[in-house]
Amino acid sequence: METSAVGGTIVTPARKPRKLPGNVLTWLAVTPFAAWAVARVAGLERGSLPTQLMTATPYAAAGSLVPLLIAAVGRRRAATAVALLTTTALGFSVLPRALGTAEATTGRPFKVMTINMLFGKADPQVIVNLVREFRPDVLSTQELTPGAVADMDAAGLKELMPHRVLEDEWDAGGSGLYSRHPLQPLDDVVPPVGHKMPAAMVALPGGKPIEFVDVHPYPPLGPNVVNWNEALAGLPSAGGETVRILAGDFNASLDHASLRRLLARGYKDAADQVGAGLIPTWPANKRVPPIITIDHVLVDERVGVREVSVRDVPGTDHRAVLAELTVP
Repeated sequence: METSAVGGTIVTPARKPRKLPGNVLTWLAVTPFAAWAVARVAGLERGSLPTQLMTATPYAAAGSLVPLLIAAVGRRRAATAVALLTTTALGFSVLPRALGTAEATTGRPFKVMTINMLFGKADPQVIVNLVREFRPDVLSTQELTPGAVADMDAAGLKELMPHRVLEDEWDAGGSGLYSRHPLQPLDDVVPPVGHKMPAAMVALPGGKPIEFVDVHPYPPLGPNVVNWNEALAGLPSAGGETVRILAGDFNASLDHASLRRLLARGYKDAADQVGAGLIPTWPANKRVPPIITIDHVLVDERVGVREVSVRDVPGTDHRAVLAELTVP
């Protein structure tokens, strides 16, 4: 407001801030989820950050309902159509893991347990107690240190699972297979990319041997995403005369294209088969609950899956995965 030289007062109306049109706001809500759906379905994640974000796809699928509601309430037809396609695509990517597709199969019972021990800090007595309770045929361990080997043997593992193929180290690179049955170490099954990933042939009494690989690629952080992709691509395919099982910390979820490509080479995810594929395994024993599923048991398509469960183990940031299988 100012005074005129002629007399009187000139009033300047206050400018109202411009508001974004409702249509623009709706598209701002819809577009990120639509882009996520395209990346997930087409396997377009590239680089470290997009690869890490892809593990949150189950949460993105649930969150995609919000822009769908916004578009529908606002009667934005085009945006509603895109939002509906987005939610459908993400839903079809995620929901089957909670429903399960396993069919009853006959065969010999075969139990698997896998646990990342976090630099060997996982409670050895709890692990041995789980072995006594669950009675796995094979125990697959990652981040296995010499100290953890000694501590678990002192807790009774040596008597329970006397056969082992160990590549323990004083860091995150160590891994090891324990078994109730004789093991024959296998060389050159997995290329030397990532952490130690021992492989062995498990001699089952009265049955065909099972080839078993302890999986632990580098996490896809920074430049390690290249090694992570190479390690998953380098894992052996299923098929042929020998039944093969892969178990461990894959540092990957079923929303990663690299893991889906591995599954396409003759495997199925055991947890996915019985509707347990959305149970998170990391990070455990933290202030926040586990949020992503990166520990898996992948089995040859000829292997049946009866049940998969997870158990908390003090001292480590991963949950143990327990799988009850049937092998031919």
